[in-house]
Amino acid sequence: MMKQSQSYKTFTVFNVTFLLLVVFLTLYPFVNIIAQSFSSQEAITAGKVNLFPVGFNTVTYAAVASDPMFWRNYGNTVLYTVVATAISMVLTTCYAYVLSKKHIKGRSLLIGVAVFTMFFNGGLIPNYILISTLGLKNSIWAVVLPNAISVFNLLVMKSFFEGMPNELEEAAAIDGLNQVQTFLRVVLPLSKAVLATMILFYAVANWNAWFGAFLYMDKKELFPVTIYLRNLIAGTSGVHDVGASVDNETQIAANIKAVTMVLTVLPILTIYPFVQKYFVSGVMLGSVKG
Repeated sequence: MMKQSQSYKTFTVFNVTFLLLVVFLTLYPFVNIIAQSFSSQEAITAGKVNLFPVGFNTVTYAAVASDPMFWRNYGNTVLYTVVATAISMVLTTCYAYVLSKKHIKGRSLLIGVAVFTMFFNGGLIPNYILISTLGLKNSIWAVVLPNAISVFNLLVMKSFFEGMPNELEEAAAIDGLNQVQTFLRVVLPLSKAVLATMILFYAVANWNAWFGAFLYMDKKELFPVTIYLRNLIAGTSGVHDVGASVDNETQIAANIKAVTMVLTVLPILTIYPFVQKYFVSGVMLGSVKG
């Protein structure tokens, strides 16, 4: 093994220390929220909660879990996320595949239209009027359709498809496959890395989205769980809305926001480790060619 110089050892120690500090600063807020969600009202009020729960209790978790509206909104979020991600993936994948074919007439115009929307949009009021005129208010389509395609994801996927060898599609054509069959049977199976990455990008964005539902939905039973959380933080709903008993109102008021945040982010944290390995490979493969 090559002998390391003193300067390299110093750099390594400094680098590891700095990165550990960054990791700590990144994780501390989330760990603190988890600790608060399991801590007593007295400890939270006194500011004694840091990395570990103080006065461990699960009263607020039980209260939130017994609130039918929380689970109704949670189910809405799952539904909206699944439907929106599926629509986004179909549209983005098909659009990106078309843009990757340099021989197609009008390709530059299609790219220009997509890029234009990154910098300009109709504005809040015109969008609201459009959704209302189309009769999409208080429906799932008001949430899943307006932001169906992310131009950033589209361009990454386009670059990925451009980097695939043309010989693969030529061989498929010789075997008698048409363009659609080639896309479904050859291109997509070889694009698992970038597809997994895009699915996670879209799923996380849709899971955390709240503004569209806030604008276009008036009925509580249609809200996603992010609106439920937003109302708690804004103070428009509180402990009475989760059916808290008088004895537990003080405790629940102290950490209901932390509990709801933990329950909201839990599914994403559960799924992320299984698709994390595709992140670097998917994004880097899609950025080899411009």
